[in-house]
Amino acid sequence: MDLAIFLILLALVIFFFKRFSSFVYFVAIVDIFLRILTFIKNNAHVPELYELINKYIPENIPAIIGKYTNGIVYTVLVWIYVIIFCIFLFYVTRTFFRKK
Repeated sequence: MDLAIFLILLALVIFFFKRFSSFVYFVAIVDIFLRILTFIKNNAHVPELYELINKYIPENIPAIIGKYTNGIVYTVLVWIYVIIFCIFLFYVTRTFFRKK
């Protein structure tokens, strides 16, 4: 289910923005959001919130990839994920140094 939602959101981003940088930012935003929710889940000490996040929300994008693939496909997809985050780091660094 979480993979289907991620793919639908990804398709909408590609359809509306049609730029590679939008795709990179989308992946980074989703992953950062999932990691924030995981932090809240682990540190909020509210059992209802923990159960809700633990049941319906994956920890991060590699967790989604790992849930649905394994072996060489998993390795290739995780390396693509790492490359996307390297590109994201380049975009953020470039933006940071352009703002003088």
